[in-house]
Amino acid sequence: MNKSELRKEIRNRKRQFTKEQLRERSAEVIDRLRNHPKLKAAKTLLLYHSLPDEVYTHSFADEMVEAGKNVLLPVVISDTEMEIRRYTGPDDMAESSFHILEPIGELFTDYDDIDFIAVPGMSFDNDRNRLGRGKGYYDRFLRQVPKAYKVGICFDFQKLDRIPTDEHDQKVDEVL
Repeated sequence: MNKSELRKEIRNRKRQFTKEQLRERSAEVIDRLRNHPKLKAAKTLLLYHSLPDEVYTHSFADEMVEAGKNVLLPVVISDTEMEIRRYTGPDDMAESSFHILEPIGELFTDYDDIDFIAVPGMSFDNDRNRLGRGKGYYDRFLRQVPKAYKVGICFDFQKLDRIPTDEHDQKVDEVL
């Protein structure tokens, strides 16, 4: 299967579950993330504000803020770029023109300070390869944070033995 076909397959797998079922399945993944030693030791975390078909992270981001972590969220700013914004709570979010909540907190550019990154993906494989949504935002960004520990986050049905890769794809350090 090529990348496009695999994305379609994963989308079909996701459609087999209701939003509520995906939220329930998210709890186990988030619990493993919450208890991860690298996350516990980290001061600055880059999380993501989940889309409806991704592992649900909204309340986890709030939990990490309450725990005293410096929480960051990405926001897409063009067809090729995303930027990183500080997140201190729900007031740091606003509805975009695409009717999704996006971070509007203070711009964050000290990428060397990022200790831990929770990376979403359409699929991950046993070799820690990641298949994204196809625009390359995370692949370009992850090259800029070589010191950060990167954990791919997905549902069990998104994890495969092998996914197609090319020279631009960035691996994660671990997959939950």
